[in-house]
Amino acid sequence: MASNHKHGDPLPETVLRVKSLESLLIEKGLVEAEALDALIDRYENKVGPKNGAKVVARAWVDEEYRQRLLTDATAAVAEFGFTGAQGEELVAVENTDKIHNVVVCTLCSCYPWPVLGLPPVWYKSAPYRARVVREPRKVLEEFGTLLPDDMEVRVWDSTAETRYLVIPKRPKGTDGMDEEALAQLVNRDSMIGTREAGKLPVAEGT
Repeated sequence: MASNHKHGDPLPETVLRVKSLESLLIEKGLVEAEALDALIDRYENKVGPKNGAKVVARAWVDEEYRQRLLTDATAAVAEFGFTGAQGEELVAVENTDKIHNVVVCTLCSCYPWPVLGLPPVWYKSAPYRARVVREPRKVLEEFGTLLPDDMEVRVWDSTAETRYLVIPKRPKGTDGMDEEALAQLVNRDSMIGTREAGKLPVAEGT
């Protein structure tokens, strides 16, 4: 779980295994370091949270687009050209004053790559996958997200068939901001539902 790891802690075993495999493949000449770096850059910076942030910002300022996104997220996201593997069946769920949504994949790590990029380490961890279903409020508190007692928390379980994108609540005091500026307020964790828009996401590896 995010709160159980400090930045100075050893990398999780899964990460170490991946890095070892990466080094071995490069050493044997089976994979070029430059090609691997380009692939990682594509999913971290191009096919990543910045894509999802653009989608959310558009939904905040364009009511017709918001309705299309809630009706058929796959088609609405495709309007930006965001398509591809792991994003074929996308469902958007919206946070409101009465409902807070959070996403998990209880079986593995199903995740909407075209709009969120690669899943963070904590999303794939067994503690998060198990606990957020049983005690979502406590898990959200560990991410710094405190919800009113009367707010309903809905946990959505991503599968190989369906993946979810959370539309976070638009931060207060942003009425004068344009779409591009609003997109800067949307972070990866807010589109998973563990944090609010405008709050910094948990650092990778935590």
